Amino acid sequence: MIPPYFSEEDVKLSDLEALCSQSTKLADYPCAADVQKNILIYSYADCVAMLDGGEKEQALRAEITRALKDGPGVIAIKGAVDPAVVDKSTEMFFDIIKQEKAAGSGQGDHFGNNERVWNSLQKACEYDPALFIDYYKNPLMALVCQAWLGPNYQMTAQVNNVKPGGKAQSSHRDYHLGFQSGDTVSQYPAHAQMMSQYLTLQGGIVHGNMPLETGPTLFLPYSQQLKAGYLAYTRPEFRNYFDKNHVQIPFEKGDMMFFSPALFHGAGNNVSENDRLANLVQISSAFGRAMETINRTKMMAAVYPALKVRKDQGTISEREIRDTIACVAEGYSFPTNLDSDPPIGGNAPETAAQMMHKALAQGWDWDQLEAELAAYAKRRLA
Repeated sequence: MIPPYFSEEDVKLSDLEALCSQSTKLADYPCAADVQKNILIYSYADCVAMLDGGEKEQALRAEITRALKDGPGVIAIKGAVDPAVVDKSTEMFFDIIKQEKAAGSGQGDHFGNNERVWNSLQKACEYDPALFIDYYKNPLMALVCQAWLGPNYQMTAQVNNVKPGGKAQSSHRDYHLGFQSGDTVSQYPAHAQMMSQYLTLQGGIVHGNMPLETGPTLFLPYSQQLKAGYLAYTRPEFRNYFDKNHVQIPFEKGDMMFFSPALFHGAGNNVSENDRLANLVQISSAFGRAMETINRTKMMAAVYPALKVRKDQGTISEREIRDTIACVAEGYSFPTNLDSDPPIGGNAPETAAQMMHKALAQGWDWDQLEAELAAYAKRRLA
């Protein structure tokens, strides 16, 4: 039985050792292509062939949910993003880094002096809307987000470029409670600590080949199952266990990875002569609070005209439209002012994402959608 609050007696290294003794068996994951060092490997091409809107797709979604929750807690997807799209995006990110350094706003990251682009989602969207669509319309990225978080998730992203000589991170868990001190974490009841990992999903898109010497992420498979893990991971004996038992696999340009935020992990040492560039996606449940503030109206203003052109030309599928809008617009109705924004014909008011879909279906120009969004924003004010 889970106690109301975790105590010192609940933080046991032996519990972690037992969990991490599990082995990932390929036979238990029929949609996967391989297992490497307990990490499940999926083929993008094979998985996309399963997206039939029916039983195959649901089986894939359920398998990924199980892999992240009850399995190793981490998956890799090979060949997930067109290398040409990745290369163009890499050029864009380096240009943004250069601009921010020139403006004196490049601040590195919270694990060292690497080059970081905070809110790369919005910045990429405003920099090149067409490229943004090509990058984020990815149907498998959307499926993994839905598998862990359900619908109406909130996408955020940050670019991290680790220079040669970049040092490894300490093992950690991620946002929400992974960003709090042990004293703060201990004030949350046990069920809230365990629930925290279900509010976000961590992931990354690889922007250049990452052999082991570049220091790709170190993972401790199955560690996300440690119930008192948010109190445990900072303790020396747990970090020592991580250092001795973590695993690491190489990645290639265009690969994606996703993992539970409760998984013990940390970037490795970059002992190569090359940069290690990744776009780190952090996706939040509609029921949680995202880490970054995003101006989604600006993103919609940037993307909508390009999206409308593709729809009018018939060069983008309805699924790709849906998955792009999910990364741009707010898909959850709350919080709002129910006096001025009451639910009409249901229990929830219209969302910005629904409005964007309606605008495309009815052929609105941006000025019309902008006016509707302004009225929508006004209705939501208290």
